[in-house]
Amino acid sequence: MRKIDMKQIREVLRLHLLASLSARKIQGATGVARTTVQEYIKRCNESDIVSYDMLTSLNDETLNQKLFGTASATITPNPSKIMPDYNSVHQEMKRKKKTKVTLMLLWEEYKATYSEQAYAYTQFRVYYRRYKQRLNPSMRQIHIAGEKVFVDYSGVTIPIYNQKTGEIDSAQIFVAVLSASGYTFVHATPSQKQEDFILSHTLAYLFFGGVPQIVVPDNLKSAVISNNKNGIVINESYAALARHYSMRVEPARPYKPKDKSKAEQGVQGIQRYILACFRHTKFFSVDELNDAIASLMDRYNNKVMKHINKSRTQLFEELEKDELQALPANRYIYEQYKRAKVGIDYHITLEKCNYSVPFQYMQKEVEVRYSTHHVRIYYSNEIIATHPRLRTVGTFSTLNEHRSPDHEYIHNKWNPERLRSWAKSIGEYSSVFIEDCFESVGYKEQAFRKIMSVLKMAKEYGYTEFELALMYALEHNLTRVKSIRSVLDKRLYLQKSSNNRDYMTPTLFNTHENLRGADEYK
Repeated sequence: MRKIDMKQIREVLRLHLLASLSARKIQGATGVARTTVQEYIKRCNESDIVSYDMLTSLNDETLNQKLFGTASATITPNPSKIMPDYNSVHQEMKRKKKTKVTLMLLWEEYKATYSEQAYAYTQFRVYYRRYKQRLNPSMRQIHIAGEKVFVDYSGVTIPIYNQKTGEIDSAQIFVAVLSASGYTFVHATPSQKQEDFILSHTLAYLFFGGVPQIVVPDNLKSAVISNNKNGIVINESYAALARHYSMRVEPARPYKPKDKSKAEQGVQGIQRYILACFRHTKFFSVDELNDAIASLMDRYNNKVMKHINKSRTQLFEELEKDELQALPANRYIYEQYKRAKVGIDYHITLEKCNYSVPFQYMQKEVEVRYSTHHVRIYYSNEIIATHPRLRTVGTFSTLNEHRSPDHEYIHNKWNPERLRSWAKSIGEYSSVFIEDCFESVGYKEQAFRKIMSVLKMAKEYGYTEFELALMYALEHNLTRVKSIRSVLDKRLYLQKSSNNRDYMTPTLFNTHENLRGADEYK
C-alpha cells in the first residue's frame, strides 16, 4: 500500500483553507494531481477541520484519522446538548444568494439561543453534513430560491382515444420543477414539438406567478440544437422565449443525470402520484386529460415531504414566491424563424404564400419570424414589413407602399414591358398568356415569377412546341406552372380526342374559323 505523504496533504489543505484556491490552481502550485487534490479537499470538508489553525494543531496521526478514518466514530450526539433544526438551516442556506447568510452566522444565532446547551461550530457542521446525506440527491444540493426551473418530459405517456376513428394517440407529459422548493407544474400536450414545448413553458410561468433566472432543459431538439465540446447552440425560438422572460438557458450536460436531478425527481413523483391514478381512466382529448391533471396537481404539491416536514407549496410560499422575477406585461407568442430571399417581385414565399417587402430589398436575404397570426420580416435585425398570416396556398399579401413607383420601372432589371417584349419575341400565345397573368392579380409584380418560370421553358423545349403547349393550356384553362410543364413533357397538344374521329392535330396554322376541310370539295 502506498504511504500517504502527510506533508503533501498539509500543503494542499493549507492552500485550500487559507487561500481558497481551486483544485486546478493547487495542482499548479504543488504538482499534485488534480483528482487527488479534489479528494483531499472533499475529505477535509467532510471532517471537522474548518480552519488552518486547527490543521496546524493536529499531529500527523490525528490528521490521518480525521481524513481517512471513520467520521461517524469521532463525533456522537451529546444528550445534554440540543440538536439544531437542520430543516430550517437547510432552507436558510437556499436563500443565501439574496440574504448572504452563512453557516457560521446560523450557528451563532443557534448558539445565542441555547448557550451552554448548543453544540460547538465544528460539531454543528458535522451534523449538518450528516443531515444532508440523508436527503435524496436533488434535495442535497443547495438550490438558490428563485434561481432555476428544471423542465423535462415524462417517459410515461397517457393514451388518448379518438372516438370517431378508434385510433389511439399518446399525450406527452411536460414537467417543470422550481429548484429550491420543488414546486411542480404538469401539462399534457399532443407532442413534444416546439410549439407544444413552448406553450407548456408559458403556462408553467403563469402557474408559478413569475419566472426564475435560469431554465434547465434536457437536450431535446425543441430546446437545444447541439450541446458538445464545441459549445452549446440553443434553438432560436427557445432562445427568443428566454429573452422574452429575461431568463437564460443552461441545458443539462449530456449523460450527466445529476445536472437535472430535480427534474428527474419531479418526473418520478408525478408518475407515482398523478399519472398512476389514470391507469384505469380513458381520455378522449388532451384538454380532458389536463383537467384531470389540474385536479391532482395541488394534492401533489401539498403533500408533506419526509425529512423536511413541509410541503412543496409551503416551501414555495416561504422561499421562492417572492424571489421570482415578475411576468412580462404581454404573454409570449410562439414564433418560428427562417431565412428567405426576396424575389424579383419584391415578395418572399412562406409555406406557399407570398408577402411583400419594400422594393429596395429585391434579391436580398431576410429573416422571417412568423406565428399563427402574423408574419414579420427583418433585414439586418430591423423590421421592414409586417403582414397577417395567410393560409390559402398561392395567395399574396402586398402593401401598396412596398411597390416600385411606375416611373422607376425602367430602372429595374425586370418590369412588365420587358416581360411583354420577351413574350412577343416567342409568339402570339406567349403574349396572350402573360396578359392573362397580369389580369389575374392585383398588382402586376405578383405575376413576375410565374411568367418568368413559364417563359424560360421556351428555350428548353423550343419556341414552336412551347407555343403549341400554351395554346393547349389556354384552351383547357391550365394556368399553373407545373401544369404547363406537364403539357410539354407529355406533348398533350398532339393527342387526338378518342371521341372525335374528325379531330385535327393542331398547328399554328389550322386554328382559325374560316379554314375549310377536304369535305368541302366532294
